[in-house]
Amino acid sequence: MSRPLGHQARKRFGQNFLHDAGVIDRIVGAINPTPEDNLVEIGPGMGALSEPLLEACPSLQMIELDRDLIPGLRAQFFRYPELVIHEGDALRFDYRAIAGKGPIRAVGNLPYNIATPLIFHLFEFSDVIRDMHFMLQKEVVERMAAAPGESQWGRLAIMTQYRCRVQPLFTVGSGAFSPAPKVESAIVRLVPHGTIDNPAHDQELLAKVVRTAFNARRKTLRKALAPLFGDGDWPRLGIDPTLRPQNLTLADYVMLANDLYAQASNGSTE
Repeated sequence: MSRPLGHQARKRFGQNFLHDAGVIDRIVGAINPTPEDNLVEIGPGMGALSEPLLEACPSLQMIELDRDLIPGLRAQFFRYPELVIHEGDALRFDYRAIAGKGPIRAVGNLPYNIATPLIFHLFEFSDVIRDMHFMLQKEVVERMAAAPGESQWGRLAIMTQYRCRVQPLFTVGSGAFSPAPKVESAIVRLVPHGTIDNPAHDQELLAKVVRTAFNARRKTLRKALAPLFGDGDWPRLGIDPTLRPQNLTLADYVMLANDLYAQASNGSTE
C-alpha cells in the first residue's frame, strides 16, 4: 500500500508501516475477526491491516494519534460508514467507554517506544477486553512469555502473566515494514484471565514488590527486598533469601505481596 502523499514516518510516533501482504494475511488469520466483534485497532497508520479487518468487521474502531493520517484513512475507507476513528493517545484512552458493543478485541502494530506502557494501561481495562493481538518487538514478546529461572523472567513477564495468558504466535522480519526497523518483530496473543486463581489483595502492592525485586535483580532476595522484608521474615515466608529475584514464581510474588498486605492490615487494626 502506498504512503499518503507527503507523509513521512515520524520517529517521535515510532512509526514503521506494515506493507507485506503475506504477513498481513497471517495476522488477520490469527485474529479471525467476525462482523459481531467489538474490534479496535490501535495505531492504524496507513491502513494496511485495517482493510482486511474492515472486510471482516465493518464496525471497526480505530485509535490514531497522528492527526495527519486521519483524513487519508477516512478517504480510503469511505465505503465503511460504520467505521469510527478516534483521534487521540492510546496511552490515555478510556477503553471502557467503547466497550458497549461487547468485550473489546484489541489489535495493533504498536510503536516500540510505547508498547510496554500501553499494554500496562490496557491491563486496567482487562475486565472489558476479550483478547489482544499485537505486533511488538520480538525481544518484548520473549520477555512477556518467559518462565521463572530464565534470564528474561522479570517485571514484564510477571505482571503480564498475572493478568493474561501469553501466546507468542510468529516472528516478522524487518523487511515487512517501511521504514525497516533494526530489530525483528513478533505477533503475540494476550487473553485476559476470566478469573485470577491466585489473586493479589492489592495489585499495586504486587507491582511494588516485583519492581523492588527486579530493580536489584543481580542481588539476593535478602538484599533486593530489604526495603520490604527483614531477615526475620524469611523463615516465616518459607523462601530461601539467598535466591535471586528471577528464581521466584508468579505465585511466590503474589504471596509476598499478600503478606505485606496482611501486615499492613494487622497494623492498622491494632
